[in-house]
Amino acid sequence: MTNKTVFAKKTAVSLAVLGALTGFGITAAQAAPIKACLITKTDSNPYFVTMREGALAEAKKLGVDLKTYAGKYDGDNQSQVNAIETCVADGAKGILITPSDTKAIVPTVEKARKAGLLVIALDTALSPTSAADMTFATDNFEAGKLIGEWAKATLGAKAKDAKIAMLDLSITHPTVDIERDHGFLAGFGVKIANPNIFNVPDKQIVGHVETGGSEEGGQKGMETLLARNPNINLVYAINEPAAFGAYQALKSVGKAGHVTIVAIDGSCAGVKGVQEGIIDADSQQYPLKMASLGIKAIVNWAKHGVKPQASAGKDFYNTGTQLITAHPEPGIPSIDPAQAAKVCWGK
Repeated sequence: MTNKTVFAKKTAVSLAVLGALTGFGITAAQAAPIKACLITKTDSNPYFVTMREGALAEAKKLGVDLKTYAGKYDGDNQSQVNAIETCVADGAKGILITPSDTKAIVPTVEKARKAGLLVIALDTALSPTSAADMTFATDNFEAGKLIGEWAKATLGAKAKDAKIAMLDLSITHPTVDIERDHGFLAGFGVKIANPNIFNVPDKQIVGHVETGGSEEGGQKGMETLLARNPNINLVYAINEPAAFGAYQALKSVGKAGHVTIVAIDGSCAGVKGVQEGIIDADSQQYPLKMASLGIKAIVNWAKHGVKPQASAGKDFYNTGTQLITAHPEPGIPSIDPAQAAKVCWGK
């Protein structure tokens, strides 16, 4: 056997081994799951529980290693800051976040984006919206506007003398709080001279209270406003838990069923509340859709470096909203509770 033959055989063996090792390396890299994080405002609100379930289901389907985090309460910015820092250190490719404080979280989000992570806001836009790579959310102003228009139509001649209780979210007033609040007032016909002022001054508004988006907060807030003016005849609630709390407060003073309550969420429990007459009108949104779109976007970013695009004419991706009521008003598009139950939260 010549030296050339020996060399050729050794080279062939070396190349085969190298090829096998290289192939193994590619296979291992392909097998390594994409890491991602979901950070919600809390893990107690049914809305965010549903969002987490939807994100985990989509992650499992697409082979994504998803870790979930949540604030201790609505408005807990520090827990969300800590979660983002943990996700960056853990090598995540992307983060989905429902921000509690839409301004205070921005510097931490910017650090994550500079580190190469895709950051997508769900449900609640950052301030400014451009601080995230994209937002998947309901058009919250439109959701508020729908229940405001319906309330004005259903009250008819009484609308001009309405006494309105405003059950808002938190003292930090994240974008979702402002947009829903202002949307409702605009739909009801209250002039908003300065969109940068949260507490819009108007003689019809009895007051604004922060509920934390909880049933307990809604009940306490409603009790506070009833003490201020027992003639309240219209309640705006930031979400369904706050609306359910308001109903309990009204029930305790014999006013349940005599005061119009409108809210935003469209959960399965909320739809049942509309069916039972607890909530009179509700704007439905779709957190399961937000969650699944967010996971898909992170996968697309990790594999192809492509970011999601906003809906036409908007600076976010609009996941849609529909008005739910058992008492439709002419000219205001709505669906009944039976229809809403089939699609509650995007199922």
